[in-house]
Amino acid sequence: MQSLTDKTLAFRDRLLGNPAFHKWAAKTPFVRRFAHREARAAFDLCAGFVYSQILYACVSLGILDLLRQGPQDLRAIAQHAGLPVDRTHRLLLAAVSLRLLENRGENRFGLGMLGAAMAANPGIAKMIEHHRMFYDDLRDPVALLRGDGAASGLSSYWPYATDDVPGSLNDQDIAGYTQLMSASQALVASEILDAYPVARHRCLMDVGGGDGAFLSAVAKRAPDLALMLFDLPAVAARANQRLATEGYASRTSVFGGNFRADALPAGADLISLVRIVHDHNDSVVMKLFSTIREALPAGGTLLVAEPMSETRGAEPVGDAYFGFYLMAMGTGRPRTAAEIMGMMTAAGFSKARAIKTRMPLQSSLVIATS
Repeated sequence: MQSLTDKTLAFRDRLLGNPAFHKWAAKTPFVRRFAHREARAAFDLCAGFVYSQILYACVSLGILDLLRQGPQDLRAIAQHAGLPVDRTHRLLLAAVSLRLLENRGENRFGLGMLGAAMAANPGIAKMIEHHRMFYDDLRDPVALLRGDGAASGLSSYWPYATDDVPGSLNDQDIAGYTQLMSASQALVASEILDAYPVARHRCLMDVGGGDGAFLSAVAKRAPDLALMLFDLPAVAARANQRLATEGYASRTSVFGGNFRADALPAGADLISLVRIVHDHNDSVVMKLFSTIREALPAGGTLLVAEPMSETRGAEPVGDAYFGFYLMAMGTGRPRTAAEIMGMMTAAGFSKARAIKTRMPLQSSLVIATS
């Protein structure tokens, strides 16, 4: 028997599927604005891939970087991009419609609101260029969903995700993804450090810390905090070099290992997992949480930061984008904050709670006590 909610939603679905209702809504004051908005949203779903490719073209041709220096005329942009003038014009008009660029008159173009925000953050450009591989893996989403066994580009790009012995990866294996994570770390680090006062702790260990980009941001924010980093040996070597170059060697200890198999070094009262948990399946995450609990002293803190499923206002980021990205990658899944807190509790942690961040689209935050 249908519930009242099911009956109400069934009526709504019939109404929205009725052409006569759409015609009435499009010409009726007060309702018209809602109808236009929903029609635009439906079209954007159909055309989203085209929009993303326009963005990719602007980034890969260096147009956003060029216009960051100031408005340029059409011919100068075409020469910079190495494209015919007429096709450059078509690309620029498309970018204007997406608010990436603005038409400044007389065939002159400058950055738009979205373009200016993207051009100011080199990590965004790196991610957009990286998406070319992701889009190729999504060429046949039905085959991806069926798990037909075909190797994906993303599974090769992130070799630790599917490698049986990730600790054996060399510098060449990890170079690409390590650079990408480092480039995209700045905004994420700022969100985490604005939301949680790491300086209240004595020592922070960043597990899966990459080349040290997050620790570098922490070092600037909390000058008295001792720092530790744990990652695969080849990655740890890069972190050691970076942190030494930036002058943090005296307060940083870097360790190479495989958290799937190795114990973590003791000494930290705060351990962070920044964009690590969603990369791994539940069994790996539970083992990692248990390993972290063993490494922390009583009253120590585990901090998990990443985009999470069902985050209000950012639902497509966790459930659509990362849901399919991780499926193409071949491991992991987006989880809700409640799921992560439940796994923390099951691993022996207490007082698990979510902490609000200013921009949950970039990262949500959960902590628990050992």
